[in-house]
Parts: sequence; structure tokens; C-alpha cells
Amino acid sequence: MPLANAVLNPFLEKSLPKVIDARVHGIIDYCHASFFFGMAILCRRRNPRAATAALLAGSFVLVESLLTDYPLGIAKVIPFETHGRLDSAFAASSSLVPKLFGFNETGAAAIFEGNALVEATVVGMTDFSNESAQADR
Repeated sequence: MPLANAVLNPFLEKSLPKVIDARVHGIIDYCHASFFFGMAILCRRRNPRAATAALLAGSFVLVESLLTDYPLGIAKVIPFETHGRLDSAFAASSSLVPKLFGFNETGAAAIFEGNALVEATVVGMTDFSNESAQADR
């Protein structure tokens, strides 16, 4: 799957219509963080390594969202365009997390691999221009 992600992610990011604005992207971000926190809770006993990875992923997404200069951000430290670059890097690296944390070839690994594709799709469909973020405030 990582090879497929390496090929698909740049394609998705450049070829999809930009139909997600800053406000909707923020809602998706908070749902994304919640998803990973839920995964951490569900995996804590059977797969503690996956739980740790999910907790870190959820924390990253939550902190990034809270600090982003978009309608649902709190501190507005990270420009929305930079947020897009961080999301792109997260999408590209998400499928590597199971190997790094030692839970590859498990159900939890499949979730991280799927996240790479979903994250790349959201990035590809989001208009990350500053004008978009500022117009939505």
C-alpha cells in the first residue's frame, strides 16, 4: 500500500476539484482527531503500539487544528496554506506509521493505510488559499 499511496497522493492533491472550504475542512479535522482518539481507546488493550500511534496522530491533528488560522482555529498561528502542507505530509507518512510503531500487517495498520488515501483526498479537495480561509471567518 505505501507504494500506491506514493503514486496516488500527488495525483489526488492536484486533480480533484477544490470543493472543501476552510470551515468544512476544520470540521473534518476535528472529526479526524476524534476518530484517532477513539481508535486509541479501542486498541489500548489488544494493540498498545497502535493505540500509542493513534493517540499521537489524534494529538497532532487536534493541535494543528487548534493552531490554524481558519474559522475553527483558536490561536490562529499556522497559516491555512501551511496547514495544507502539514496535512499533505501526514497523508504521505500515515501508511509508514505501522512499520515505525511495530504493528504492521494488523487491522490497525490497515486503518492507517486507509487514512493515507482519505487524507490525500481531503487535501486534494480543499481550497487552501488564504482568501478562502479569511472569507469563511
